[in-house]
Amino acid sequence: MVKESSTNNFNRIAALHKCPVTFTLEKIGGRWKPLIIWQLKEGKMRYNELRKAIPLISEKMLIQQLKELEADQLIIRKAKPVVPPFVEYRLSSIGEEIKPILGAMADWGIRNQT
Repeated sequence: MVKESSTNNFNRIAALHKCPVTFTLEKIGGRWKPLIIWQLKEGKMRYNELRKAIPLISEKMLIQQLKELEADQLIIRKAKPVVPPFVEYRLSSIGEEIKPILGAMADWGIRNQT
């Protein structure tokens, strides 16, 4: 957790506002967010389908990352009031705009992985 009044937090916020690449990486970066978005690129998925598609992620981390992606309006969560719970996720319209970016990143990674 970063202290809100810290110099580090001030610098992070300034970088987010001045650099669109930093802003983008803040929204889609990290270990798990790109994998979640990548899984959703073909269409909606239920929570358990995401868990199976990304087996190394913990349940706690998946829930946290989904909440952050939803708060950033990159994904849409749809829950139906049934038992057992039915929750599915899909990319929002701005989440859809990320697909070619991740595709380009995947192409670059394939070419340059050693």
